[in-house]
Parts: sequence; C-alpha cells; structure tokens
Amino acid sequence: MRPLEGVTVLDFSTLLPGPMATLLLAEAGAEVVKVERPGTGEEMRHYRPSWGRDSVNFALLNRGKKSLALDLKNAADRSVLDPLIARADVLVEQFRPGVMARLGLDYQTLSVSNPRLVYCSITGYGQTGPKRNVAGHDLNYIGDAGLLALSMGDPERPVVPPALIADIAGGAYPAVMNIMMALAQRQRTGRGCYLDIAMADNLFPFMYWAMGEGLGQGQWPGSGTGLVCGGTPRYRLYETADSKAVAAAPIEQKFWNEFCELIGLDHDLRDDTRDMQATTRRIVDIIRSKPAEHWRACFSGRDCCCTIVVSLKEAMDDPHFRARGLFDHMLENESGLCMPALPVPIAAAFRGSPDIPVAAPQLGGHNSELKI
Repeated sequence: MRPLEGVTVLDFSTLLPGPMATLLLAEAGAEVVKVERPGTGEEMRHYRPSWGRDSVNFALLNRGKKSLALDLKNAADRSVLDPLIARADVLVEQFRPGVMARLGLDYQTLSVSNPRLVYCSITGYGQTGPKRNVAGHDLNYIGDAGLLALSMGDPERPVVPPALIADIAGGAYPAVMNIMMALAQRQRTGRGCYLDIAMADNLFPFMYWAMGEGLGQGQWPGSGTGLVCGGTPRYRLYETADSKAVAAAPIEQKFWNEFCELIGLDHDLRDDTRDMQATTRRIVDIIRSKPAEHWRACFSGRDCCCTIVVSLKEAMDDPHFRARGLFDHMLENESGLCMPALPVPIAAAFRGSPDIPVAAPQLGGHNSELKI
C-alpha cells in the first residue's frame, strides 16, 4: 500500500507548479482529480510537441490523475463539486489571489463544510504584499529574488537558466512539503489549514551562502563572483579542445591538490590565493589543449570532483541512472505508445509498480465515474 492511498486531492492548477506538486502526490498513491475547462481543458494540453492527442508536457506532468471537465461559472456544473469537496483531503489551486473567492471556492467558504480540508494556493508572489497581483513567470521570480543576478553570464550574452527553478523548487516542492506537514498536523488536531505558497519567497534558501556573505561581511556577490558561481578556479567550467566542457569542482584542498597534479598545473600557480586570475588562465589553457575524452579518462576513478558535461540524452543513457531505475516507470498514451515517465523525488517503496504503464487522463475522462 502506498502512503497516500485514500487521500483525495482536488487539483485546480495548470501548467507547471501545481501539476508537478499533484503529480508527486499521485505517484505516492493519492487520488488526484484534475478540474478542467470543458472543451479545451488546461492550456498545457495544447503545447507542442504533441504526443498522441495531447501535449507530451501535459502527459508527463499529469500521469495517473483523473480529469473532471466542469464550467465553474455554471451553477449546475459547480454543484457537482459539492460531494467531492466534502470528501476531499487536499485542494491545490494556482489562480491569482481572489479568483477562487469569486467562484465561491475559497478556503473560508469550503472549510465551513469541510474543516479537515488542507487548502494550498500557489502563486508567484503570495496572497499578500504589493506584488500579489503582478503577473510573472519563472524568469521574473528568480530576477526579483536576486537569484538571477548571481550568475547571468557575459552581459553581452546573458544566460537564461535551463531549469524552471521558481516553478519547481519554489512552488511545487514547497507545496508538497507543506501539504504533508499539514496532513500530519491534521492527524493531531482534526482540522485542515490554508497554505500560501509564494514561488519568489521560496527562492531565498538557495542563496544562503550569498546572504551570509552580504549580511555577515558586507560583501554582496556579483554575477559570477561567488564561490559556486564561477568566481574561483576551483568551481567553474573549462572548455576542452573539442568544444565540450569539464565541470571542475575541486573546492576542498585535498581535491584541489589531486586536480592540480592530474592536469600538471605549474607548481607556482597551485596556491590560488596568490594570483587567482593567473591560476585560472593557466588551467583554461591546459584543459583547452586536450579533448573531452582525454580528460574523462584522466579524471576517472580519481578523487578530484571533475566530470565531463554531457547532454540530456547521454545522461538518460548513463548506466548509473539506468541502474538506479530512474526511467523504469512508463507513461502510456491513448494509442498504447509508451515512454519513460518523468522521474520524481519519491522513494521507490512509496510508488506503484514500474511494470504497469500509466496514462495521463483524457479531458473529462472521469466525469461518469465521478457521478456527472
């Protein structure tokens, strides 16, 4: 039995943060009922590329959920939710502040009939504060929180981060974490609660080191100047002769000593506190003199925290990740085609069998089951 079996989640969210959060709950056994607009469903169903009837992005994020197609502004459709709300354990929504209240679906209203309800709202800036109604996406949130400024690359060619940090690490993961704590608290008190998850708020823990330098020493890191942002030869990317990259992270002295020995760094440059720029320039020249495979072999089996940067496809083919079973669970579409499901940070013991492919729901595919 999975840990969240018997837990019912009503999911009013769209796109990434909420759907990712409820995917994690579904993978742990919760019954997740996705409430969508009739006719079109949520926006991500129509993203490209498609995979069968719907977007592959939608399929990856909504595996194992149920779909209920309702017009929330229609009284008859709205009444269908009443019995579901009465038995729901968790509700997740992602509208701007005030939208659910206008629909009569806010926490204050629903908690009267279901005081055990854990109600989670995910927004960019939270339910209060001057920015509460400001529209934004991940890039805006990481920019406003100061995270983007720590590593933007060359000003003439600024780098957009490859991961949606605010959506997932600032929204989806904190939502699940707080939902689980709320359910644990409910076991003791018998009452649910309201959770205000603000994606921008939850980015500050990622900058603990930068905040420590600024608050503790008055030295606020700039773009690429911090220890873990490329501001030292001990933590940065080095280009190889074949235009690949070495990810070098020999921060601790024992790793640094090994790294310097392996690449043959000049002895007078190994103390990088004397002339950091000179040390860095020399390492750049050394690494650039050989192809990636040379350095892969050089660093293999040695304790120096150095690896070769690989593509996503190469990573997914890595025997290590395969042995760990990251891609054993399968996603199925309406045509019977299968692909690996999205790996999730749920322990294998808490998930279903990887032997059974699981699909994302068709729009309104569970209307009959849910008594409509």
